[in-house]
Parts: sequence; structure tokens; C-alpha cells
Amino acid sequence: MENTGTFLTPLDFVVFFGSLLGVMALGLWAGRKESTTKDYFLAGRDVRWWGVAGSIFGSNISANHMVGMMGVGFTLGFAESHFEITAIAGLLLLCYCFLPVYRKLNIYTLSDYLSRRYDDKSRVAYSIIMVLIITMVMMLPAFYIGSRSVNFLLVDQAQINEVLKASAGGEAQTIQIDKAYYILGVLIMALVTGVYTIVGGLKAVIVTDVLQSTLMLAGALIVAWFTFGEVGGWDGMRALDAKGKDLVHLYLPSDHPQRPWSGMLSGLMVLHFYYWGANQFIVQRALAAKSDKEARMGIITAGFVKLLIPFISIGTGIAAYYVFAERMPGVQVDGDTAFPLLLREVVAPAGIAGLVGLVAAGLIGAILSSVDSMMNSAATLITFDFYKRFVNPEATDRQLIRMGRVLIGVMVTGCALLTIVVFDPNTKQLFFTYVASHQSKLVGGVVVAFAVGMLWKGATAAGGFASIITGVVVSYAVVPFYAATLGKISFFSGMFGANLNFFHGVFVAAIFAALANVIVSKMTQSDEQKSSLTFVGLGVFTKASLRALTAKLTLSLLVYALLGFLMWRETAVPLVAALIASAWTWLMFLDAALKGRAGSLLKDDKVWGGLLAACAVFMLFYFK
Repeated sequence: MENTGTFLTPLDFVVFFGSLLGVMALGLWAGRKESTTKDYFLAGRDVRWWGVAGSIFGSNISANHMVGMMGVGFTLGFAESHFEITAIAGLLLLCYCFLPVYRKLNIYTLSDYLSRRYDDKSRVAYSIIMVLIITMVMMLPAFYIGSRSVNFLLVDQAQINEVLKASAGGEAQTIQIDKAYYILGVLIMALVTGVYTIVGGLKAVIVTDVLQSTLMLAGALIVAWFTFGEVGGWDGMRALDAKGKDLVHLYLPSDHPQRPWSGMLSGLMVLHFYYWGANQFIVQRALAAKSDKEARMGIITAGFVKLLIPFISIGTGIAAYYVFAERMPGVQVDGDTAFPLLLREVVAPAGIAGLVGLVAAGLIGAILSSVDSMMNSAATLITFDFYKRFVNPEATDRQLIRMGRVLIGVMVTGCALLTIVVFDPNTKQLFFTYVASHQSKLVGGVVVAFAVGMLWKGATAAGGFASIITGVVVSYAVVPFYAATLGKISFFSGMFGANLNFFHGVFVAAIFAALANVIVSKMTQSDEQKSSLTFVGLGVFTKASLRALTAKLTLSLLVYALLGFLMWRETAVPLVAALIASAWTWLMFLDAALKGRAGSLLKDDKVWGGLLAACAVFMLFYFK
């Protein structure tokens, strides 16, 4: 008799819905006493390191990683791990460079820094870009992928079996998700996250993020454990890969249309510097920390946990490819379906009651922990940069909190409705690629405005605004321009492809944005007070220490380039190169820790920050 109905058990439903109600209740309890703007928007600036770590990790790790990155791993392979490994550079940039500036100025929004360093034009431009990214590029897809994935679990088994049989026979069919249930899923997520975020503010967000991060990690580890068990672990998967699709390589050709290695080490770094150093909804968690050291330790801890993602998400996606190839030969599976299909094919057959419900709860927890952070940060930007700045400069704390709550309510309702209208639950487009490509168009000039403003006292208000606008214009123009000109020349098309990948595009945009800032600044008059808000002017670095840091970075890049060249010539094996590169990296941080030591070396966050950087560098060389 053919299996019908969903494979979820009653206990799965109890665990799933119980976790949703538990998260909402915890959020309402945590934020029950918010009475000032510092309480509501910055959690009273009293968050411990573990709260910073959990909230940063939870805000970052959403459906992008549990479903989206697994889908890209399933389709493209381990090259997607660049998103996680090289992100450590962005985390450390925030930790030791950008965050000290923000905390010294006691700001609520990053746009406030642009206003003080440049002017209100840059402030407003940044806020508009951030609100667009948060609402249109990130919240909508998060609602979509969450409801789509959970509703896949509710699809009748008979339909799944029929589609798989047809696909194996060469017929193009897809598993259809019930749109009514899809809409209901979106609305439930919006309701749950909206309620506690509106009532409790950032404190509710941070407390629930810690719980939801734990659920997400548990869910991802469960899926990874059972999936790798099917292929004989990591070594077994690599053995299959050696005679299969060749998915485990970290570097793809420079002209690869989706993940070129040159783009991963150039444009992706620009995206990391924006995402971790100049992104309101990530940095706001660190601004809420009790002290600078608590903030740094939270950021570093989040970085260590983040390095698990290449294995428990992307690597699991690769393993899933071989599991499905063996169990369902000839069946075409799209990447974003890999996660829910693993629950059906691998986790559910384990026969542990409630396990699938726990994994599904982890998925929804990952989504809600990102959505609540986005809503709170977008509301913070609009409240302070538009309402307080231009509408009601004398607004009281009560009025600002009320405005923040109204804005969150409007955003969560509007984004949920737009998700239902815009996103088809049965699309085949890779979710993570959609998010990354659209976000990249807007941020190249933003990160340049922050970086140049902090590094160079000569940057002027006109220069800062010019860099933001130039970044957006060039990002949208460079790809079609390249296709119509340089892409037709064999030298360039052989190196970067006939069409320019968006990672290359954002790198070019950042270069033009930097040039625009410098050129326009040279043509306009600087303000002495604004020019003091740099690394040196604020005392984050002395001129000597900044020069020393620059020398260390330059020398380290030369060491990495030399080791990479030796690996390319097959003079050095990956393990040896990885050990040398990681040891060098840690020594650079230990040198800084020893110079400023005032106690136990193990209590110095530079030691742990250096170890985090060393782990990331090791992975970049070892997984060649």
C-alpha cells in the first residue's frame, strides 16, 4: 500500500508549535519593563557577551543558511563556504576597528556616525538603503523560505512519491505546495515575531535570539549527523565526490558564472565589510553590550560558531546530493528542496518521535531570530533618522518608543503581505543567491563611506555622499556595461566570463566609490570638527599603531599570496600551507596581545580573536 499523508507525528506538531509559543512568551517576558529609548532600542546597554554572541549569530544565521546555503551546497558545492570563512575578516574588522568608533560616540544608529562625520544627506541615504535591504531584500525572502520549507513537510506523501517517480522517468514535475497553507505559514511567523518585538524591543529580540540560535544549531546538527551517516562521514563523502560531481573544492574558476574564486576574494570581502561593520541590524547587537570587552568577546564567540556552517549546512548539502543520487536515481531535486527532503528521507526514518518537529522548530527559530532583528533595527533607523530628526525633534522617550512599535507593526504586516503577493512558493530560484545578488547592488559605496571617513580626515561631506551614490550607480551599470564591451574581448571573457559576476561588480563599484570620495573631497572644503571623527582623531589608533597594523596586513597578504602560489605550483601541500598560514596569523595577533598585556594572556580577547582568524585562514588553505 502506498504511503499517504504527512510523515510528521503528533509529537512533531506539539514540539513545533510549543516552541513557537515558548519563544513568543519568553520575548514578552524579557521586554516587559522597557520604558526608555535606551531600554527599547539598545536593551539598556547591559547585554553580556553570551547575549551579544547569540543575537549576532541568530541575526545572521537564518533560513539563508539552514535552507539557502544547503541548497547552494547541494547545487554548486563547498565553494559556498567562502561566505562563512571569509566573514571572519568582517567580524574582526567590526571588533577592533569599527565598533570602538561607534561606542566612543555613544550612537544608536550607524547613520548617526555618517551624520556627524559627513552630513544629513549621507545619513538619509544610508537609512533609505538599509531600510530597503532589510524589508525588501531580506525580510520578504525570509518569510518565503520559512513557510515554503515547513509546508513542504505537510505535502501529502502520495504526491511526493508520484513526482519522484515521474522525475526518475524523465518527466518534468515538481512537488506543489498548497498556497493556502503557505499564506497561513507566512502570517503565523509574522504574528509570532511581531508580537514580542513590538512589545519588548531589543531586549526581547536578544533573549529570544539566544534560544532560537540554540534551536537552530540543534536542528542543523541533527540533519548533518543523519545525512553524513548515510555517506560514511566527511571522508566517505569526499571518496564519493572523487568519482562523482566534484563538489568539495573551495575554489572555482575565475570565470565561473556564480562563485568565481577571484570574486570570492574581492567583491565578497566588500560585502563582508559592509555586513559586519556597517550594517545596522548586526552592529546594533554589539552596541547594546555592557562593555567594550563584552562586545568583543561576543563577536569572537559568534565567529567560532559561524565556522561550523560550512560543515553542518553546506557540507550537508553536498552529502545530500549523494544520498539522493543513490536513493532516487534520475530524480531532479532543486537545491532549496534539499533540506525538507532530507527530513523526509533521512531524519524521519530514524523513528525518534518529535525529532522532525525539533528540526522544523530550529528552522523557524533561525528565521524569526533574523526577522525580529531586522524589524527592530529598521524601526530604530526610521525613528531616529526621520521621525526624531525631521518630524518631532523634541519627542519624549514615550513618543519614540510608541513610534518604534507602530513602525514594527506596519513593517511586519506589510512585508508579510508583500511576501504572499511577490513570492511563488513553487519557484525554483536559489534563495540565497537572490538575497546576495540584490543586496550587493546597494552596499559598495556605503562601506567605502564608513571606511574612508574613519581612515582619512580629509574626507568631506560631499565626498561621503558621492561615494554612497556612486556605489549604487556603478553597481547597477557595470554588469551590463561589461557585457556590452569588455565581455566581448577574449582576454577579459576568458578571465572573468562573458558576463560579469555580481561579486566582481561590487568590487568595481567599491573602487569607483573610493575614487569619488577622494576626488570630490579634494574639490570641497573639509570641516575641522567632522574631520576629527577618525580612528586617530578618536583615539582608537595612534598614527604609529595604524601604520604598524597596515604593515602587518600587507606582510600577511604577501605571505598568503606566496603560499597560494606554491600550492598552485604543487610545491607545497595544502596541509603544510594551511599550518604555516594559520600559525603566522595567530602570531600577528599574539604580538599585539603581548604588547598591551595587563594580566593573564588567556583573558585577552586578541588571543581568541587571533585563534579565530587562524582557524579561518587554515580552512582557506586546507580546503583548496
